[in-house]
Amino acid sequence: MDPETLILTTLSTTTSIPDSFTFASTHSLDHNTVVGISKSLEADAYISLSELSSQFYTLSSEAESIVQNGSQEILVLKALMERGDEGLSLAELQEVVGKDVCKIGMGNCLKNKWAAKGKDGRLVASASDSAGGGEREDEVRELLVKLKEGAGGTAVLDDKAIQALKRRKLISLITRKSYTITRGPSYAPTRTKKAADLTKELLDSGNWKSTAFKPYNFQTLGESVGGGYLHPLLKVRAEFRKILMEMGFQEMPTNKWVESSFWNFDSLFQPQSHPARDAHDTFFIKEPAMTVSVPEDYYERVKTMHETGGSGSIGYRYDFKREEAFKNLLRTHTTAISSQMLYQLANQKGGFQPARYFSIDRVFRNETMDATHLCEFHQVEGLVADYNLSLGDLIGTIETFFKKIGITKLRFKPAFNPYTEPSMEIFGYHPDLKKWTEIGNSGMFRPEMLTPMGLPENVRVIAWGLSLERPTMIKYRIDNIRNLFGHKVDMGMTKNAPVCRFEQADEEKMETQ
Repeated sequence: MDPETLILTTLSTTTSIPDSFTFASTHSLDHNTVVGISKSLEADAYISLSELSSQFYTLSSEAESIVQNGSQEILVLKALMERGDEGLSLAELQEVVGKDVCKIGMGNCLKNKWAAKGKDGRLVASASDSAGGGEREDEVRELLVKLKEGAGGTAVLDDKAIQALKRRKLISLITRKSYTITRGPSYAPTRTKKAADLTKELLDSGNWKSTAFKPYNFQTLGESVGGGYLHPLLKVRAEFRKILMEMGFQEMPTNKWVESSFWNFDSLFQPQSHPARDAHDTFFIKEPAMTVSVPEDYYERVKTMHETGGSGSIGYRYDFKREEAFKNLLRTHTTAISSQMLYQLANQKGGFQPARYFSIDRVFRNETMDATHLCEFHQVEGLVADYNLSLGDLIGTIETFFKKIGITKLRFKPAFNPYTEPSMEIFGYHPDLKKWTEIGNSGMFRPEMLTPMGLPENVRVIAWGLSLERPTMIKYRIDNIRNLFGHKVDMGMTKNAPVCRFEQADEEKMETQ
């Protein structure tokens, strides 16, 4: 029988259970379990509880050993009596009775004058004990036995005896709380669970009419919620956003996570056979699997550029497939938005106007997750579209941005991207790690990408990007990206993370290699 049923059944034949502890012991139940169930029943008014408090002494492990074997001083005295006038040295006594027993027992024997040290330092029993045969009463053991047989009751021994045992740390006083259990105003032999809320199911079935509900306490106060806290990523994002806007950049609308392959890949002059377009690297959407439409005239120009080329390029020389271009996916980079913004810039009323755009938003890639990689992360991207821009303009823009976030030492390494030429990886010197680390990528958008959009021939677009997570991990000294972003994040870390502030580097100290 489970404890709840046992309590209610017992109360059906008697008016009360005098002591919950005795009740638990009688039925071989854990007392804490009985108390927990009793308080639950009391909350539903099935029973009433009256608190009881009792005090008793418990024996320590040392005291239990004394009950079994005798006190240390008696054991030492017996060992000395067996040796007679020859006595025992300290080492010999430890070997006979043990080191712990010897330490306590020898001290008490000397204190009680049951033993004395000879001239050679050997311990011998006193003359009176030798004459009496060493038959002393073991008073300590007798007190402990008496206390144990009396269930530890405080009235079993007088105060003097209790204090003597407490000084030797042989006993400790325990206060035990238990309860008298009586029938409550809603007592019944079995408990019917009360509903906490009026649900749609109860209303639809009509069972709300006969269902018992828990009473509402309209006077109680809810748990304090406290204020909201910005995630470290959002703190760094806010600082980056402020810096980019100070540099004259305008934020792009990047709140659309699902993109077509056309905008994500094809408009960037990325071939349809590129490995990144494989399902192992990209998350494709099952429903809806295809986009509705793209600008048809622009689509035809992109198709022609892929198949036969233009602007000095021979293209990729393959059959461009419409069904591949129309596949929906979770965007792999925010450059998908950049391509749309550049298309709008080329086709706006009044003709092309130079512009600076930036975005900081989430992207998705089908990658193996580890301490530095997740399937979703945040990309920081900036681009400048203007007449006759050069690689020097790109380097200067990158230098200005990173100087504003305190990175003064930069290196650029040639790289390859399908939609930029030339392309450069950006490396910064990490003062904590004492080494150069990759912090971003950059390049100039290829004519094969810009010409189909309709941009003037002498317009160039420079662009660069980096992840938001890497500088955030460096800023907040986080060594595992899963501790920064995802379901394993410590909410306490989010709450206590300081405000993000980047100290702008002194221009005179700037070193670019």
